Amino acid sequence: MANKRTFSSSRAGLLPWLGIATIIILLDQITKITAVRVMAYGESVYVTSFFNFVHVYNKGAAFSFLADHSGWQRYFFTALGLGASAFIIYLLKRHAGQRLFCWALALILGGAIGNVIDRLLYGHVIDFLDFHVGGWHWPAFNIADSAIFIGAALFIYDELRRVKRS
Repeated sequence: MANKRTFSSSRAGLLPWLGIATIIILLDQITKITAVRVMAYGESVYVTSFFNFVHVYNKGAAFSFLADHSGWQRYFFTALGLGASAFIIYLLKRHAGQRLFCWALALILGGAIGNVIDRLLYGHVIDFLDFHVGGWHWPAFNIADSAIFIGAALFIYDELRRVKRS
């Protein structure tokens, strides 16, 4: 009976974090679909002096890393995203009570799966957020990338707090 209860409480502890990841995935996919339907590929829409909406594709990873290769990177980054997602789910199960740590992991999970969906469906990731200053543009990104970045920042912050307490 103890094993059944442990599994049940482990799953219950995991569900909120999977819910957060699911919300990120949905927001990411809805915004990407909207960007594709509203703008032509390569189009840029001025919003402010430091921000545009754009419609671009990234066949590589962050900052278009490996984007100019022959196509193998699609499968590599898909496998990497799926492997990372499986490991994150394992960590969420084991540490479901550590709120900040799990927030970080849930955001990273949602972002990773959001970009994996793009790679599987289209062979590239759809990016549409373009921040710039004085003619210098950061690489375009999307909601999934934002969630991964925020999750990584929370993860670092949580680890620094943990080290400081020790």
